[in-house]
Amino acid sequence: MPGKKKKYNARFPPARIKKIMQLDEDVGKVAAPVPVIISRSLELFVESLLTKTSANTLSKNARTLSAAHLKQTILSETRFDFLKDLVAKVPDVREGGIEGDESSNTGSDNTFKPRR
Repeated sequence: MPGKKKKYNARFPPARIKKIMQLDEDVGKVAAPVPVIISRSLELFVESLLTKTSANTLSKNARTLSAAHLKQTILSETRFDFLKDLVAKVPDVREGGIEGDESSNTGSDNTFKPRR
């Protein structure tokens, strides 16, 4: 049946992606498949980043994936170079934990806080 639409199971809501895209004044109408494709691309990107970060975390014999492990992955993989500015202020990983944990008590909060 050519008229039957296929339901896509997207982990990132296409309606929200479309709304974000249309915040840009240069973007006019957005075809229905575009947010679904972007959603799937975003899912594959996050999966790739977290798979590499998980491998780095396990190689350090750590049990908890931290922002420092994400930084290490981003700095070591050339395809994540565009994220380097985002992790510039995250402390580096060291063998016993995160570098600067106890010694750099300058009053600035270097903990990772996800956006909501």
